[in-house]
Amino acid sequence: MFSRRAFLSSMAAPLMAQRRAPNVVFILADDLGYGDVGCYGQKEIQTPNLDRMAAEGTRFTDAYAGCTVCAPSRCALMTGYHTGHSRIRGNRRNEELLRAEDFTISEMFKKAGYTTAMFGKWGIGGLGFPGYPTKKGWDEWYGFFSQLHAHTYYPEHLLDGEHEDLVRGNWGVAKKGYAPDLFLARALQFLDKNKEKPFLLYFASTIPHANNELGRDTGDGIEVPEDAPYSGKEWPKLERKFAATVTRLDRDIGRILEKLKALGLDNNTLVLFSSDNGPHKEGGHDPNFFHSSGPLRGTKRDLTDGGIRVPFIVRWPGAVPAGRVNNHPFAFWDMMPTLAEAIGAQAPSGIDGISMYPALLGKPAKAHDYLYWEFHEGGFSQAIRAGDWKLIKSKRMTTLFNLKDDINESKDLSTANPEVLQRLSKMMATARTDSPDFPVA
Repeated sequence: MFSRRAFLSSMAAPLMAQRRAPNVVFILADDLGYGDVGCYGQKEIQTPNLDRMAAEGTRFTDAYAGCTVCAPSRCALMTGYHTGHSRIRGNRRNEELLRAEDFTISEMFKKAGYTTAMFGKWGIGGLGFPGYPTKKGWDEWYGFFSQLHAHTYYPEHLLDGEHEDLVRGNWGVAKKGYAPDLFLARALQFLDKNKEKPFLLYFASTIPHANNELGRDTGDGIEVPEDAPYSGKEWPKLERKFAATVTRLDRDIGRILEKLKALGLDNNTLVLFSSDNGPHKEGGHDPNFFHSSGPLRGTKRDLTDGGIRVPFIVRWPGAVPAGRVNNHPFAFWDMMPTLAEAIGAQAPSGIDGISMYPALLGKPAKAHDYLYWEFHEGGFSQAIRAGDWKLIKSKRMTTLFNLKDDINESKDLSTANPEVLQRLSKMMATARTDSPDFPVA
C-alpha cells in the first residue's frame, strides 16, 4: 500500500529536483550606472520593475563588473577570469581573441543539459572566429555582428544564428526595427518554447549605451522611439531620451518577469540583473545630470568605483531572501562558479572566480583576498580591492582609499598608510600575467 509518508516524499522529490536545477535568466544592461536605478538612489528615472525585483529579492551593494569597458567585462563574466588573466583585456581585438578552449558559462550550462539562448550584444567573438556564440554553447543566438555594430539601435541587419536577418532598420524616412524590442520579442518566444525544460537565457541589452557614431555628428547619440514618460520634463532633449531608454529597459525586464510568472516558472527561475560597467558620457550624455554614479566617483573608463561598481539584483522566490541588502563584495568572474553551484554543475579549476552562491541565499560566503582590475586604454592602469582598502595605480599617480569611510574615493591615504600601500602593491604585482595581445607599454 502507498503510505502517506511515501506519498509526501513523492510530492517533495520533484520540488527538490526543481531547486537543484533552476532555470537561470541573466539580464545585462550596457553602460548603466550604479545610481541609475531607483533602489540604488535614483530620484528622477522610473525603474519600478527593478525596484520590485529588489523588494522581492536581494540587492547587492558591493558587486563589481569585470572591467570598466564592455568587452573585457563580458569576457570576465563568461570565462571566470579577471583582467589580469583573461584573454580579452580591452576593447581592441575583442572579436577574435577567444579560443575554442576558452570555456564559457554557456558551455557549462550546455554540458549540464540546459537549453541556452542569448539575445543582444555578445561582443567577445565575431562571425568566423572560435568565440562566436554558436561555437560557445548557445543554442539560440540573435544579435549584433560586433561590438561596434551594437552602437546602433536601428540596424539594417542582425545575426540570427550564423545567418543574416534583414531588419531594414534605418532605410527611408521611417525608422523600424528598434533592436531592444526585437531582442525582447525573441526572449519571450524562447521562454514560451522552452518552458518544459531547464534553460539559460542571457538577455544582453544595449540600453543605455550611446550611438557613438551618431552622437559624434549630432551630439544626440541616444536613440529611442519616444521619450515618454518624460516628454513634459523641462530637461535637455538628450537627457529625456536617456531616461526613456532606462525606463524602457525596466519595462522589458518587467515583461520577462511577467512571462515567467504566466508560464508557472516564477518559483523555479533564478533571475540576475547587472550592468557591464559604469555610466557613459558619450553621444552628448552628461552622467552628472541624473547622478548616474550615485555616491561613487568616476564613470566608464575609470578604475574608481564609479567605473566598475555596478547594480546587482538577484531574485528567486523561496530561495533568495526577499527585501535583503547584502554588502558582500564580489565580481563578474565569480558568476561561473556561483551559477555552477546553483545548477549542480562543475566549474573549471584554476579560474579566478569563487562561488558566491551562499551569499545569494543570504548565508555567509567565502570572501576574496582581493579583487583585481587592469585597463589598457590611455596608458596602463590597475586597481585592487582588499577588504575595505582600494589601491589604484597608473603611470601618473598612486592612490589609496578606504571605501568604508570614503565611498567617493576622495581622500588619498597612501602617505598615511605605507604598510597598507606596500601590502596591496605586492598583491597587485602578483595578480596578473603578461599578455602578448595586451602588452604593458
